[in-house]
Amino acid sequence: MQDMDYALEVSPETALQFTLSRDDSTARCLMTLKHPGNAASNTYLAFKVKTTQPRRYLVRPNQGIVAPGSSDSVNIVLVEKDKQMLLQSFDRLGQSALDHSKDKFLVQSCAVDPIFAKKYFAQKTELNDDHSPEGIKAAKELAESLTDMWNAASGGEDVQIFNKKLQVKHIVTPSPADATNPKGTSSRAPLSEKTSLENMTPEQMFMEISSLRRKYDELVTFSVNLTAERDILNNTLEQTKRDLNREVAKVKDYASGKNGKNGDVALKKSGGGIGLVTFLFFALIIFLAAAKLAIMGKIDFLLEAPFVGELMRMEL
Repeated sequence: MQDMDYALEVSPETALQFTLSRDDSTARCLMTLKHPGNAASNTYLAFKVKTTQPRRYLVRPNQGIVAPGSSDSVNIVLVEKDKQMLLQSFDRLGQSALDHSKDKFLVQSCAVDPIFAKKYFAQKTELNDDHSPEGIKAAKELAESLTDMWNAASGGEDVQIFNKKLQVKHIVTPSPADATNPKGTSSRAPLSEKTSLENMTPEQMFMEISSLRRKYDELVTFSVNLTAERDILNNTLEQTKRDLNREVAKVKDYASGKNGKNGDVALKKSGGGIGLVTFLFFALIIFLAAAKLAIMGKIDFLLEAPFVGELMRMEL
């Protein structure tokens, strides 16, 4: 058997299409995974569905096992919040805003051990109608065992994994307001150029009210977002000012403290007192001068000095 015989057949083959409507209906798409082998084959195929936007789409089931000769269906639902966002983009820019969607899906498939697959199907059959806490716990453990199998297959070199990539398309269902504007762009003609209110039919009045309602919702959304951004900028500005004031205060405190230390050091070095070496130097000079004067006999004038003369008389 060739390797490609082990890859699941995915339908649709290239793209998943989601139809967006303005009513309360959910935008969904159904994917079918078919085992290419016959029922007599003993090769079971496991699958796993991934997407680049896991918060936008709900995939059920996102993993499972397909028996030989059978198929499984995967239901993919677009979240309502993202649906409304896409509809707003359509109202502003038309279908061109949805034609270049970057959303993608990846379907992975690989062969799985028949013993594990049969045990998986047996437990799944038992848990289909069991909604008790024990049944929910067992179903969770069953899903975890399948996840562990995929982790082992991804890390092993002997298991071949096949990948199938699918694009995403979003199509908007035409509404009565869109019927008068096939290109999907909103009408921007002034009110004076339109039919007066008295001459409007109920359908025209409904379309006009719907158009105004959409514009009003867009304006409210824009105003709310603008106010939120303004508040964020104001808070950021105030925080920046506080941080700047703290930094300036730290710099001033540091500068004043450094100057005080430098002044104390300079005072100690210059005017704080006479060093020992300086004192000894001057004492030596005075001693030599006094000795020379004594030799020359010219120390009589020192006897007239107030303090020094008294000391000299005491010694004499």
